[in-house]
Amino acid sequence: MALNKFKKFFSDDDDRNTMSEDEYYNISEQEALKEADKTGNKMILMEPRAYSESQQIADHLKNRNSVVVNLKRVTSAQAKRIIDFLSGCVYSIGGNMQNLGVGIYLCTPKNVNIQGKISDDSEIKEKSEDLEV
Repeated sequence: MALNKFKKFFSDDDDRNTMSEDEYYNISEQEALKEADKTGNKMILMEPRAYSESQQIADHLKNRNSVVVNLKRVTSAQAKRIIDFLSGCVYSIGGNMQNLGVGIYLCTPKNVNIQGKISDDSEIKEKSEDLEV
């Protein structure tokens, strides 16, 4: 009788419930978008044209989506205000902000880990000048 209990737990029925790797990755685009809406796994690209759009960026971060912000369409004064605002937002949700290039920033919520670093052109020039001396 105890053997029947073990058969119940270790039967081949579990094999039918597992998906193969191909089935797991080959889902339709609509299913993938539905899953992204549930879990907040979107990457949003934003090019604000005014400081007032920074709240929309903050809303995306609150919804646990990553945002790449291109500040090349705003003045330097507006860009500074947007960065200050987003820095506070990112700090409050425990996220991260990284400069990807001139005027381009990656803002991520707490559920996203960023690995690696993109070096700036000025850093590369400084290192090459140090090597030449």
